[in-house]
Amino acid sequence: MEIMGTRVKNAVLLLFIMGIGFCPPLMEGKEIAEVNVQQLRKLASKYNVTSLLVFGDSSVDPGNNNVLSTNVKSNFPPYGKDFFNARPTGRFCDGRLATDFIAEAMGFGETVPAFLDRTLKPIDLLHGVSFASASSGYDDLTANLSKVLSLPKQLEYFMHYKIHLSRLVGYDKAENIIRNAIVVLSMGTNDFLENYFLEPQRRKQFSLDQYQNFLVSSMSHNVEVMHRLGIRRLVVVGVPPLGCMPVVRTITNQITTCSTSFNRAAYAFNAKIKLKLAAMEAHLGLLTSFVDAYAIVQDAVDNPTAYGLRETAKGCCGTGLVEFGETCKGSTTCSDPQSYVFWDAVHPSQNMYKILAAKAIQSVAQDILS
Repeated sequence: MEIMGTRVKNAVLLLFIMGIGFCPPLMEGKEIAEVNVQQLRKLASKYNVTSLLVFGDSSVDPGNNNVLSTNVKSNFPPYGKDFFNARPTGRFCDGRLATDFIAEAMGFGETVPAFLDRTLKPIDLLHGVSFASASSGYDDLTANLSKVLSLPKQLEYFMHYKIHLSRLVGYDKAENIIRNAIVVLSMGTNDFLENYFLEPQRRKQFSLDQYQNFLVSSMSHNVEVMHRLGIRRLVVVGVPPLGCMPVVRTITNQITTCSTSFNRAAYAFNAKIKLKLAAMEAHLGLLTSFVDAYAIVQDAVDNPTAYGLRETAKGCCGTGLVEFGETCKGSTTCSDPQSYVFWDAVHPSQNMYKILAAKAIQSVAQDILS
């Protein structure tokens, strides 16, 4: 996601003029449930889970943007501070992403590789890859604004993946791997923060409610394409509480509290995604699971000590108020990122991703592996 100062302020003013209401009540604080890795792997074996395939934005991009002609990158310090060998990989985080922890819990390795990683070997395709691209969204315009991979383009690369996989193991086995893969789709944030609330084009075309419907329709269309390509087990991650991001708090001058207007937009969109997902499950015969990132992150912000966290309003990079991506490059960082909800002014810390992964695994076990 790329946000420019004065244009963001104008977008914020517009948002308040539009009169978005207050957020609904949030779930109360709960202790993090520990992932029983042995039990999970038994379930994965029982239901023949073959791999983890990932589509989305910076929340799940392990470095595909590194090879694109875009300035939306994070393959430089201090990103990767807590990754293996303190290596920046293109993940918008101090360490690993939620999908990395999910893959590890399922026994597929410690990370999910980027499909466009030039060091990727054919054998690496067997247990899954990520096609995600930071700054992408359900709206193709969102990706085009930052010259990154739209969701249809990610699906095009998925078709290339299928060809490579077939050459490696044969057509029938490749189709079986895809049919039994867990597929994660995580995007939507940039559609609001980088596109609708920042650029005039979509606001001229749609009210906020209409734009949410447009995004849901786009998501539905792309999921139908996934289904035609053999995908049968889909996990959709909801949009987090946008108003709790440090950069949004900063531009709305609400450092001590989350912006209810931005959160309301996210909450309403998630409700529509959940309804559409249930309808598609019945219509297409998909097995689906919705990961409520909104509730998880909001609960961590409201009840940090229950999750072993401390800092909820600032990121670990730089001042923690505005830096992310290029503006985080070379910045000093906090001494204990594991106690922060956010790594930079937009993206969660590795520890927060670990919490999200544990909740996602619970959802997958309940909705897909049961």
